[in-house]
Amino acid sequence: MPAATLPLLPPQSELESLAVLKRLVPAHRYLAELKGLASTIPNEHILINTLALQEAKDSSEIENIITTQDDLYKADLFSDYIRDPAAKEVSRYATALKKGFALVSNNRLLTTNRILDIHHELVLNDAGIRKVPGTALKNERTGATVYTPPQDHAELVRLMTNLEQFINDETLSDADPLVKMAVIHHQFESIHPFYDGNGRTGRIINILYLVAKGLLNIPVLYLSRYIIRTKGEYYQQLQQTRDTGNWEPWILYMLQGVELTARQTIWIISRIKAQMMDYKHRIRAELPKIYSQDLLNNLFRHPYTKIEALQNDLQVSRLTAT
Repeated sequence: MPAATLPLLPPQSELESLAVLKRLVPAHRYLAELKGLASTIPNEHILINTLALQEAKDSSEIENIITTQDDLYKADLFSDYIRDPAAKEVSRYATALKKGFALVSNNRLLTTNRILDIHHELVLNDAGIRKVPGTALKNERTGATVYTPPQDHAELVRLMTNLEQFINDETLSDADPLVKMAVIHHQFESIHPFYDGNGRTGRIINILYLVAKGLLNIPVLYLSRYIIRTKGEYYQQLQQTRDTGNWEPWILYMLQGVELTARQTIWIISRIKAQMMDYKHRIRAELPKIYSQDLLNNLFRHPYTKIEALQNDLQVSRLTAT
């Protein structure tokens, strides 16, 4: 199968059809509700830790990297003692996501160099953008090649430079940010710039773009579970857009993912708030001498904890933490 020749962004075809405009309304509504609800949690790291680790697990599962919740939470706090390679790899995803969030939070830019930094955290090598041809995407079941991305290194660099411009330069397209996110994700997946870790990097780009554009303050909307549940449609829509140049079905698919995931995350955060309130009342009633908001935050930030974590979070001595 010959290598794909990708057009530069922005796409020349229509992006915001009537159907897309209608789908944007509930997507933005629930995303705004999620943004507001997330801001009511007293410590943002509670959500970043909890949801980022779940996203790391789900996103890695798409690439057939499977681990358990238990091993993942242990790896987050006891990384030196985890032997499971999958748990370590998933933990690296969470680290890459948090690093990306810290970088983007500074000046709201998502550059090629930052994407390379995120990718490095995922795969722990400096291979960077592909230089050697031969990368092809194959059907997991049959082994048949289903898509061959661009192979020439100079072309890959040109496409990534164009993608960076589309991400950060508002004058290139006046499309809605959620529509642009769908286009960005498709283009990155089609460029497939790395030897490994493209899918996971692309899914981190999704959430960081929403933060960069101010649609969220912290990274709490993760589409990986939606993609897992609709994996066949995900790959079908990716390829169909490449084949036909018709963006509408792909954009509608992604907007549905934003809406459904935002609604699900709203429910999760509401449950976290309710549990925090319950624990607050219980600790105050049963252990009033040790209660503090910092202690409560620590319990919800770390499903597993250790003395050092309590010392750092509560700024207390080892004796007090013990």
